[in-house]
Amino acid sequence: MQMLSVEKAFNLNGVVLRYDIVAYSKMGTPLLLVECKAPEVRISPTTFDQIAVYNIQLKVPFLYVSNGVEHFPCEVDYTKSTMVFLKDLPDYKLMAKMVTPKRRED
Repeated sequence: MQMLSVEKAFNLNGVVLRYDIVAYSKMGTPLLLVECKAPEVRISPTTFDQIAVYNIQLKVPFLYVSNGVEHFPCEVDYTKSTMVFLKDLPDYKLMAKMVTPKRRED
């Protein structure tokens, strides 16, 4: 089973988008969406808007934005429709425990 997907195109409401990285659980459920920028690109609210739009389709519990210099791990709070910034991402086993196939259908 493929655990990582890199630079894959997908269709969202008729618009073709391309995410950078998605990590999956052993069950094939998306766990983490990563947005990568070049080191000279400043991370801005627009970057978070971009990853949030991608997550409309993927519905992952964790997001990670990085330009190689600055890194922003986030957990998605679906009850409040917000992203909560974290100090670090949880380890893989903990992330995988937090995700069930039902969550993707919510």
